[in-house]
Amino acid sequence: MPRLDRRDRFGSPGAGSSGAVRIAPLRNFLHTEAAGGVALVLAAAVALIWANSPWKASYEQLWHTQLVIGLGKHSIDLDLQEWVNDGLMAIFFFVVGLEIKRELVEGELREPRRAALPAIAAVGGMVVPALIYTVINAGGRGADGWGIPMATDIAIAVGVVSVLGSRVSPSLKLFLLALAIVDDIGAIVVIAVFYSNGLDLTALLVAVVLLGAVAVMRRVGVTSMLLYVVAGLAMWLALFESGVHATLVGVALGLLTPTRPIRQRHLIDETALTDLSTVEAARDTSRLARESVSVVEWLEHVLHPWTSFVIVPLFALANAGIPLSADALSEALTSRIAYGVFIGLVVGKFVGVAGFAWLATRLRLGVLPEGTAWRDLLGVAAIAGIGFTVSLFITDLAFDDASRQNEAKIGILAASLVATVIGSLILSHRANTPAGSATVPVTSRRDSSGEA
Repeated sequence: MPRLDRRDRFGSPGAGSSGAVRIAPLRNFLHTEAAGGVALVLAAAVALIWANSPWKASYEQLWHTQLVIGLGKHSIDLDLQEWVNDGLMAIFFFVVGLEIKRELVEGELREPRRAALPAIAAVGGMVVPALIYTVINAGGRGADGWGIPMATDIAIAVGVVSVLGSRVSPSLKLFLLALAIVDDIGAIVVIAVFYSNGLDLTALLVAVVLLGAVAVMRRVGVTSMLLYVVAGLAMWLALFESGVHATLVGVALGLLTPTRPIRQRHLIDETALTDLSTVEAARDTSRLARESVSVVEWLEHVLHPWTSFVIVPLFALANAGIPLSADALSEALTSRIAYGVFIGLVVGKFVGVAGFAWLATRLRLGVLPEGTAWRDLLGVAAIAGIGFTVSLFITDLAFDDASRQNEAKIGILAASLVATVIGSLILSHRANTPAGSATVPVTSRRDSSGEA
């Protein structure tokens, strides 16, 4: 998540450590997420139309085309959908890991009091939907899907609040992002612990050793990106063979990424950053500029657009093609799986987020974001019921047969639509206060020499 900056969007200085700030980095992050949410929705719409068109056979044929990558006697044989889900989504989870790392070190999750409310609300938003789903599906064919309604889709959620503009204060958007980050942490734990099957301990040990090697490389100051990429690929292969979902390698590497620059800014000659006299000088300038920002910040800058505009929309295109025939809809209308997902996301998320947030404030464990009222938080609680990317991801892990997957996916789509409408209505009818100009107090950043 972007840091709080003492400069506004146009570079004017703030009032100092006791003053208020505009959050230009937050705006940039929200703009990328909002645009990515639009791309995600469009990709999902294309998938739905394609899967229910006269050319629906080509949709199935495309995503079930086998692609084999091998070296000698070793090979990985997956279809295109699996390569997207197991391969490209590892990059998505890497960016999630980077965001979690930034939050823990210098963001909302660094200060316990500021982090308490979104963290507690996120826990409620995971526990209550899972319990509702479990009660509805206890002992049934869909019992394993309890993790599906736990997730909130940050891209679409941010897209919705961005469309609402000044009706949603910056501090409330920050609350939503912090809540989504904690939600992502919970989803990662659930995937790792409950949706990994048939563990191969030898392959898992190899992955752990490789992870340790990456930590040692970081400790001794290795800066070659190629070495880290090779180590990451080796870890992915080891986890894939171990039975633990291979995308989790992305989270692990993201959490190991350093949050300080390779070169401290006060040791860099500023004139060197403006020297474009030759191609070699320009190349050195680019390298110095990159090394003067934190590795987490640089990697997010490079990868965030790719995950938002390419990887996640590809995931939606590969997984949202749900047959909406009369038979499929009829099955969903009588399916405990679909009802569990729908009620879990629409009701469970709302009750869990709002209820746990209320409890946290009553126990004085947290405070409402500055410039917001309970009506605003209720709107965010409703929008948290938009479950798409990670919910679809867990659906494919929880169920093997297509019929149960389709029932869950119909529940996800219906719930996401209803949650969007309810949340938007609540937030769009908030009192006419100057929320657009709301500010967030400056939070002190850790000294540049600090390291997590």
